[in-house]
Amino acid sequence: MDRSALFLDRDGVINVDHGYVHRPEQFDFVPGIFELARFWTNERRRPIIVASNQSGIGRGYFDEDVYAQLTRWMCERFAAEGARIARVYHCPYPPQKGVGQYRRDHAWRKPNPGMLLQAAAEFGLDLACCAIIGDKMSDMEAGAAAGIGLKILVRAQSPAGSSDARTHESVADLGAALALLRSCFPPADDNLHSRSRSSVG
Repeated sequence: MDRSALFLDRDGVINVDHGYVHRPEQFDFVPGIFELARFWTNERRRPIIVASNQSGIGRGYFDEDVYAQLTRWMCERFAAEGARIARVYHCPYPPQKGVGQYRRDHAWRKPNPGMLLQAAAEFGLDLACCAIIGDKMSDMEAGAAAGIGLKILVRAQSPAGSSDARTHESVADLGAALALLRSCFPPADDNLHSRSRSSVG
């Protein structure tokens, strides 16, 4: 049984990271995100899970209600584009710059793997069969700590042959990330046909 999922960071992968985005008018979708999402949800038929640090809440720039409203709007946009998001996890706790109760270390804050491990427990995932796409090394470190099999760093300025290439893949944009996903994860029908051929043989 396929127990994979695609984990996406939000700011910098789903939307352009303008800094503490918290209103729809600030939210610019990154080119290629809906095509990538449709591949995963419609062709692979597996869930997309968003895991995002949201320190703007903990810093007092916006509150949980404002964040929740934007998240609902974002999920509605994905659904309208034919690519449903299964769940969104966030961590509002910045350990050094949080205000009041938000100023603390938390197992969910990337590079810690807490959000990914929680999703694995709730969705019954095999993390070694999952993929994560992020735009920061903290995303890759969280993926590695959780045991995620394919880790993709989207970084237009990533130097060729960098030393961290041993632990993750680096791509210039979401188009390249989609091509990599397609090469590593065949569509659901291909999986079914492969199993059928194996059983017949």
